[in-house]
Amino acid sequence: MSVFDRFAESASEFTSHATFFIGCALLVVLWLPSYFVFQSINTWQLLINTVTTIVTFLLVALLQNSQRRSEQAVHVKLDALAECLADLMAAGKGDESDPDVRKLREAVGLEQRG
Repeated sequence: MSVFDRFAESASEFTSHATFFIGCALLVVLWLPSYFVFQSINTWQLLINTVTTIVTFLLVALLQNSQRRSEQAVHVKLDALAECLADLMAAGKGDESDPDVRKLREAVGLEQRG
């Protein structure tokens, strides 16, 4: 895995724990009384909107990377299972008159083969 992939995986792992949620909730709790520091509703809202937008933007990119790699791993596993099943079915294992065997052959794309 590349450095970015490892970083994305670590970020995905971190954001899936309660610690990240507590940090986000703490950010909102700390932001609420900050109105008295800024004394301008526009600046106050701009602060939380900017912070949450940046965090969301970065997390979407990182989590999408992690999800893409996870989907690729699932497809590799499914392809391997389908290939093994196709090999078993092509080798003539099973009774052709059995409806379950026919369904399996169709599922792995062997319905055209004889």
